[in-house]
Amino acid sequence: MLSALGFAAYYRYISQPAELIYQDNEANRALIQRNPRLTRRYYPTPWLINTYLQIGFVELKRAFSAELEYERVDRLSTPDGAATALYWLGEELPADTRVLMVLHTITGTPESMSFFMRDLQRLTDFRVVLCERRGHGGSSLATARFNTMGDVDDVKQQVACIQSRYPNAPLYAAGVSAGTAVLVRYLGENLGSHPIKGAFLYCPGYDIATAFARSVPWISKIMTKKLIKHFVHSRPELFESFASLNPLLASKDLHQFHLRLYEFAGYASSEAYYAHCNPVNFMNRLDIPLLILNSEDDPVCRPQNVYDQAATIKQLPSAVVAVTKRGSHCTHFAGLKPYSWSHRLAAEFFLSLEKKG
Repeated sequence: MLSALGFAAYYRYISQPAELIYQDNEANRALIQRNPRLTRRYYPTPWLINTYLQIGFVELKRAFSAELEYERVDRLSTPDGAATALYWLGEELPADTRVLMVLHTITGTPESMSFFMRDLQRLTDFRVVLCERRGHGGSSLATARFNTMGDVDDVKQQVACIQSRYPNAPLYAAGVSAGTAVLVRYLGENLGSHPIKGAFLYCPGYDIATAFARSVPWISKIMTKKLIKHFVHSRPELFESFASLNPLLASKDLHQFHLRLYEFAGYASSEAYYAHCNPVNFMNRLDIPLLILNSEDDPVCRPQNVYDQAATIKQLPSAVVAVTKRGSHCTHFAGLKPYSWSHRLAAEFFLSLEKKG
């Protein structure tokens, strides 16, 4: 009895409405009012309240779900000879249907992103397109250059392709984990000229110069090994002349890896890499409606990353950051039969912008 009461008290404690960080102005108050999920309690799945159970469950869900068949794939070649791709859902919809472009995770593929893609297309009835980065999924690494934080020029090319196919369709964007970094940089670098009308940022790390050092050590170590295997060991001949090759291969965690990534990403030093690729350098320029979601129990993007940037967030004219007590890294399951609360929140946000016009 006491243990049941203790669990009930604990569950109620962690099932709070998200903590909201924003500039108190008319635009942000309206954004919150149009998205009631932001002010209601988030009840995580009771048997998945552990951080790592949520991550494990999403992996099981991906493994046992039916394979998602994308309706169209556009393969693109960049000016420097690399390959990227666009994976489409909702191709039967009218040409002026709103388009949601999705920028994926640090090792994302069309398969690993299928849960997010399937849900967002179903919940919004938008046309949804996954923007695959060079070296990921079906776009094998073809040049001696890759960047886990993405390439803004590649995104510009993908946006141009999307617009050429659907010139009369309003464009929205969602970045997931590392995908938020290149999205923020793209928006900040192209202020006033990009076509994106609103964006959802899911579990960003904010300042990558400090964020990776805070990641849970054993997860950071596993992810680093995965990155080295995927990008370097798969095409070692591309990087034989790099002075930073051995230091990168010796990296033990994500912080070391990104300190040593500069040459592989096309920069002369780690200082130049962080100057151009750290999304926190571009955040204060953002002026479109933004909804940003983080969790206090995220083992990859720790909550201190959010709170360090609270002052910057409060300078943004149309942005709300929501921080839940539970949700882990890009999971946020709810209900006895688990569903993604975060996907519903993102869909609610995009539909609210649609109604706003």
